[in-house]
Amino acid sequence: MDYALPYPSQRTPVLGRNVVATSQPLAAQAGLQMLARGGNAVDAAIAAAMVLTVVEPTGCGIGSDAFAILWDGQDLHGLNASGRAPAAWTQERFAHLKQMPEQGWDSVTVPGAVSAWIALWERFGSLPLADIAAPAIGYARAGFPLSPIIAVQWGLGARRLGKEPGFAEAFMPGGDVPKAGEIVRLPDHARTLEAIVASKGEDFYRGELAGRMVAHGAAHGGAMTLDDLAAHKVDWVGTVSQRFGDATVHEIPPNGQGIATLIGLAILDVLGVGDKPVDDIETLHLAIEATKSALVDIAAHVSDIETMRVRPADLLDPAYIAARASLIDRNRAGDPGHGTPRPGGTVYLATADAAGRMVSFIQSNFAGFGSGVVVPGTGISLQNRGKGFSLKPDHPNVVAPRKRPFHTIIPGFVTDHGGNPLMAFGVMGGPMQAQGHLQMALRILRYGQNPQAAADAPRWRVMHGRSVSVEASFDPALVEGLRQRGHEVVVETPDAVFGFGGAQAILRNGPLSYVAGSDPRKDGQAVAF
Repeated sequence: MDYALPYPSQRTPVLGRNVVATSQPLAAQAGLQMLARGGNAVDAAIAAAMVLTVVEPTGCGIGSDAFAILWDGQDLHGLNASGRAPAAWTQERFAHLKQMPEQGWDSVTVPGAVSAWIALWERFGSLPLADIAAPAIGYARAGFPLSPIIAVQWGLGARRLGKEPGFAEAFMPGGDVPKAGEIVRLPDHARTLEAIVASKGEDFYRGELAGRMVAHGAAHGGAMTLDDLAAHKVDWVGTVSQRFGDATVHEIPPNGQGIATLIGLAILDVLGVGDKPVDDIETLHLAIEATKSALVDIAAHVSDIETMRVRPADLLDPAYIAARASLIDRNRAGDPGHGTPRPGGTVYLATADAAGRMVSFIQSNFAGFGSGVVVPGTGISLQNRGKGFSLKPDHPNVVAPRKRPFHTIIPGFVTDHGGNPLMAFGVMGGPMQAQGHLQMALRILRYGQNPQAAADAPRWRVMHGRSVSVEASFDPALVEGLRQRGHEVVVETPDAVFGFGGAQAILRNGPLSYVAGSDPRKDGQAVAF
């Protein structure tokens, strides 16, 4: 069957009192099953997250990292479940390299996604963990039809990582890459999920599964130990936030890049963006320039928050934001350097329930299948988050023992002027995420677009210097307008959609219902009842 979509199409927003929006339909339906059984938005989020490790292993796995922001009906919470470097990861270990490895065991930090599932369930879950995990275990054991976009990503990942230890055994059955529509079974994955459920995650960090991970690493030059795994813990970190118009946008504090979204939005407020249409050249130019300024700042300053030399509040200080905004030329593209304030190809999902709880959740391998390492007989594919460290000795993000690396994955959340929950949203795609958050927030909060329209809109991506990449569907008049202002614009081919991320958003639509959108750039779906 030809899975190409040669004709323009559009989606309509999904409305309901209980909503799940994910990057893959089977995961969305698993979350909705939990809500239909009387579970809450947290149960739905965990179920969907577990299913995504099965049906979309190109973006996440049991060995991923994760973050979440959730409204429990009364308060807002932020969870950082990203892992830390092994204790043996000193600067000396990597001194012979110019940059951190992107694949293999020396790119693997302690995986945190399992700890996120357990921490969320123990604190906020309402259904038995076995019930929540049942859809994921069922799809892994009985099989599922591989969806078209994920099939393309699977093939790309296999070409890059097929020789990494354990990869072919897990993801290339019989030596071949599965095709779209083919039934894929992951029996090892199912058994591991069952062990995680039975032990409430202990087996993964302190039991047999931990031992198998460490033994596999030792056999292939890895440094992770049982002590590294046992020392892992999640942190309830709250959020860092920025007022934007009548709403407040929330992100997880560093080590993630979410603060870049807040810096960019704060600059846009100072510049008074909003008086011209959202797709006007002036709005577009200023949004790109604000994003540039934010990205160079986080590249210079963001790391594990314990090692940052400036605090998040310093980067969002009104005087500092005003100074950064003053450097932007309204008529000409710039190539900004970072400021120094004075001291002073991931999966995303959103859920919401009729009781008012909302969850913004993200988990990721980082690059495609991550490190490419899969622990034999377990289905545990491991992320490559170690790639996020710097090897510059004077950089706050330099690699160090038991340190968290700079992270690209970020869940977003919005509250209204009264502090009430308004929206759970996110955009997948490495360095696209912070700038994708800004584009979604600008469209929905400042211009009133519905979540589906905001997800559908053509996106741009700041690259470096004055270079900006835009989707093939971008308005040619806007492309020309950007070039006239000095932007070096690259119009991507239609098949380059992965580079612009995929978005999901659930927006409160009055006191009793929600409206949701999901991104056609992936196999995303929003479902509701």
